[in-house]
Amino acid sequence: MTDAYIFDHVRSPRGRGKKDGSLHSVTPIDLLTQMLVALRTRNEFDVAAVDDVIAGCVTAVGEQGGNIGRFAAIMADYGDGVPGLHVNRFCASGLVAANYSAARVMAGQADLMIGCGVESMSRVQMGFDGGAWLFDPQVSNKIGTVLQGISADMIATKYGFSRKDCDEYAVLSQQRTKKAWDKDRFKNSIIPIKDSIGQILLDHDEHMRPETTIEDLSNLKSSFNDMGELGFDSVIMQKYPEIEQMNHVHHAGNASGIVDGAGAILIGSKESGQKYGLKPRARLISFADIGTDPSIMLTGPGEAARKALNRAGLKKEDIDVWEVNEAFASVVLRFCQEIGLSIEDVNVNGGAIAMGHPLGATGNMLLGTALDELERTDKKYALTTLCVAGGMATATIIERV
Repeated sequence: MTDAYIFDHVRSPRGRGKKDGSLHSVTPIDLLTQMLVALRTRNEFDVAAVDDVIAGCVTAVGEQGGNIGRFAAIMADYGDGVPGLHVNRFCASGLVAANYSAARVMAGQADLMIGCGVESMSRVQMGFDGGAWLFDPQVSNKIGTVLQGISADMIATKYGFSRKDCDEYAVLSQQRTKKAWDKDRFKNSIIPIKDSIGQILLDHDEHMRPETTIEDLSNLKSSFNDMGELGFDSVIMQKYPEIEQMNHVHHAGNASGIVDGAGAILIGSKESGQKYGLKPRARLISFADIGTDPSIMLTGPGEAARKALNRAGLKKEDIDVWEVNEAFASVVLRFCQEIGLSIEDVNVNGGAIAMGHPLGATGNMLLGTALDELERTDKKYALTTLCVAGGMATATIIERV
């Protein structure tokens, strides 16, 4: 099997996913195009040699639809000969795009690939693409479909995480993100987004609220209590009859933010790196996708991490950097509880509660953040994982070289 290496990664800053957000005027294809241009300009390789551009995008309709990776590559002047592919594994789409790119190289069926992801949540509303699991009663009844926030609250209820636990973690995420930005830990990867005349629209993660306190969060109303009372609590409690009453602990302050963003990773074989003078920064050594209960939905990262560790022949003690998407605070708390990690070991530079979660791009961004942290701390192994809507999860392990 051929080894697959990461040569470079870039990401946009995350813009607030609202009409007054700094990236609202930027189309999704422009966001992704600017990432591909950045890879092209930062690295001396023949763009025509790229075997494929695999792009993760969750709500792939309207201006995010139609195989956005293919046409972003053309807009980035990679030429007509570079194909593109769209993948959707909900929140893990950007990570899966990188994994699939690596798999092509590992299988000897590609030499140079780009795995990327994009989501413009201010322009294309989450859930606008619909789906049988949401809108077909026969399907949703079998699954026990509920809102993700209800699932997150069930995790908190079932595994014993209080509102205070979740709020304390949310404040920690804000503090860590502020520290990471203050110490320029993202500077080598952030690509400022520009408008059509070259003016910078955004050069930092816009969703952050580093001044947030526990007291601030304690004043916020639970986001999903009312929906639970309308019937969603009873739906999920049918799956978990041991739960007598739901504890609704999540709100806007301890859940991931809605944002716009894009990221891209250049992946290839050792030979392609030598050919174009590309220095390998990390080797992708294992990845795993798993399915779990689609009702509670968000409990998969632990199982995905164990599967990836087993494939790599590693133990949790071998992992130096852990990146777990902060979809909701209880997701990270449950991951640490299940794997047996301290909160101090996970997401040391903050996460989606502070910076936001641009669905199709987040996994791609997290893999890059993990690599940057390995390099900063001179460590060896990193594991990145995300929970996924519909009861799935993805995990990826890389080794710094």
